[in-house]
Amino acid sequence: MTVIEEAGADTEQEILGLYRAHLSKGRATLAELFGSHMEVYSSGAWLTTGDGERFLNAGGYGVFIMGARHPIVLQEVERQLRTHPTATRILLEPTVARAAEALVSVLPPSLDRVHFSLSGAEAVETGLKLARAGGFRRTVSMRGGYHGKTMGALSATAKEVYQKPFRPLVPDFLHLPFGDAAALEAELAAHPGEVCVIIEPVQGEGGVIIPPPGYLKQVETLVRAHGGFLIMDEVQTGFGRLGEWWGVDTEGVTPDVLLTGKALGGGVLPVSAAVATRTAFRPFDKDPYIHTSTFSGQPLLMAAVQGAIRAMKEEQLVARAKDLGARLLPRITEIAHRNIPELVVEVRGQGLLIGVELTEAGLAGELLIELFNHGVVANHSMNGSAVVRFTPPAILTDSETDYLCDSFDKATRDLVRGSARMPEGGK
Repeated sequence: MTVIEEAGADTEQEILGLYRAHLSKGRATLAELFGSHMEVYSSGAWLTTGDGERFLNAGGYGVFIMGARHPIVLQEVERQLRTHPTATRILLEPTVARAAEALVSVLPPSLDRVHFSLSGAEAVETGLKLARAGGFRRTVSMRGGYHGKTMGALSATAKEVYQKPFRPLVPDFLHLPFGDAAALEAELAAHPGEVCVIIEPVQGEGGVIIPPPGYLKQVETLVRAHGGFLIMDEVQTGFGRLGEWWGVDTEGVTPDVLLTGKALGGGVLPVSAAVATRTAFRPFDKDPYIHTSTFSGQPLLMAAVQGAIRAMKEEQLVARAKDLGARLLPRITEIAHRNIPELVVEVRGQGLLIGVELTEAGLAGELLIELFNHGVVANHSMNGSAVVRFTPPAILTDSETDYLCDSFDKATRDLVRGSARMPEGGK
């Protein structure tokens, strides 16, 4: 019996009922918009549903830079699963040391201290706590930025709908315009030696917002000039997503802490990390118990990290992401402006992080459904609701790249037809 046949024991209606009973009614409703399909199998760039349909995965919120179930990652994880998947965290354990060594090998040289977590939000919390422990009591993040939804991370995520139910949040957070160096300079100058700045090289969940050239270097220069602390949130943009190992590489920036996650687990296991300079990490060096987590650095996860970095290096996936992005962006741009000129605001991207901004959020939702109807999974943007986001894997073949573009062509044509059927002023 195949995996898909085994999944047939669960019917779509049964699973929908369980979602409503035990998980989230809202998630169940969202699933119904996409036909209540159940994903049960994945391999490379493709996922398969319980009824045997296949979809090209250009979504996954940036997790699948090397596709699903990459053989190198699976090899490392399966070996570790057979020997020692979970550690006591009392004795020395080699996989976490080797994973840290591997991660540091692809980062700017001064970033050499690693704290592993599971989620991107946990990595953000680690970075924020390092700043606070180092005496930086004020935190600046950027409007439109997204850093997660735990309490510290949420305090940095400047979106009213996410923050309002949980206030009061962590105090002394300020949100400034992304790309506005003058506003940042004024805040840093007003509070010298007190400010932590957390920023993304490109705002992914903000709708693929790319800063002006030189802005990231300006941020670093200003932070250093005023004695601040710099955290680069590369949970989505890092690990090859922008066609470089890290977004900071595009302008030669070295932060005090760099955050990574999503793709770090090779599309197999959830792993994140905060990687810091020796100076920034000093509070954790002094007392290793002030910030801990039971599953931080567990061997099974660390095997995935080692496999992911090995796969990235051996298959030159960073260079492939850069090349593929350079070919995809103009094709998607041309299709959008040809098929939906009145509905598209802009197409923008860097590497394999590409956003298509529509004139209103409802159209973005419709486009996601049309893409799905033509065999492609993409994502919305949580802080940019009118933007459809593509984060395809760097392993796409030429035929798979053509499939993605052809599906986008068909989806945009159908979007126009659907919009033409809409009553005026209504959705």
